[in-house]
Amino acid sequence: MQANASPPTSPRRPPKRRALKRTLLFIIILVLVATLGYAGYVLYKINAAIDRAGSSGAVSAGRQVDRNPVTVLLLGTDTRPQNPSLNTDVIMIASFNPDRQSATVVSVPRDTLIKVSGYSQLKANAYYAAFHHANKATADKKTKELFGKYLNVPIDYVARLDFNGFERIVDNLGGLKLEVDMNMCYTDKADGTSIRLTEGTHLLNGSQTLDFVRYRKGNCQNAADSNDIKRNERQQQVIDQMIGKLKSVEGVLKLGSVIEAAGDSVDTDMPASEIKSFIRTYMAADRDKINYVHLEGEWQSPYIIVRPDELKRAQTALREQLK
Repeated sequence: MQANASPPTSPRRPPKRRALKRTLLFIIILVLVATLGYAGYVLYKINAAIDRAGSSGAVSAGRQVDRNPVTVLLLGTDTRPQNPSLNTDVIMIASFNPDRQSATVVSVPRDTLIKVSGYSQLKANAYYAAFHHANKATADKKTKELFGKYLNVPIDYVARLDFNGFERIVDNLGGLKLEVDMNMCYTDKADGTSIRLTEGTHLLNGSQTLDFVRYRKGNCQNAADSNDIKRNERQQQVIDQMIGKLKSVEGVLKLGSVIEAAGDSVDTDMPASEIKSFIRTYMAADRDKINYVHLEGEWQSPYIIVRPDELKRAQTALREQLK
């Protein structure tokens, strides 16, 4: 009787194939470890930058930015080495609503004549410098109080950014694609200003973007003149483009370097813990839910006189976010 045949055996995998799979697995593990390590490093840099920019301490539950509306005064200070001024050539008041994920941003022209009971009548951009020279320790508080009374809204925090810091932030974003509305050409040898921009859509670096938002008048052939109203519109275009860039895949990858640049250039009285909470709360907010308000007025040298109905419209728009 014939013996039963032995069951077939599975062919062994070639040693080279097993070695290749082990190598690929090892590489995948290394990539994951490196990615997690880099993410941890970026997170560390972000936290360190926020800690540098923000104040210490905490706030009560009734003031936490992820649960309650908040109003922030944003100031851009002209503190270039050639012109160490404390004038705030960018003035924005922004109210945020965490439940609706919405915001209103009001730009105040730098030459606006401010009339508030109990304060001297000055141009809008002169108050922070005046308060700072009088008493540096109370300058932020007094500036918030002044613009809070002017716009009839309680201002919780102030954030100040100098021009050099603004340039670094834009450069770390990879520049901004902006619609230059006119030929811009202006030279001032005294403070080193040299603006050269042509009308059209361009990718601008940090220095060019600063020129774009600062431009008011030309002193070259074929250069157009602008005004504070146009400047405010450009500033708001830049803010909108910066938000859009940060929300893109490219921007998310650059978030660490952007916040690091901001941490070295931004001073704010918002606690560091609240800055982190603010970023988590509004990072995913829809750009369409940001309402930009332009204050209109008439030029009566050396001031812009804002019409009462325009001021009322801005006040109402800010307060709507606080409901």
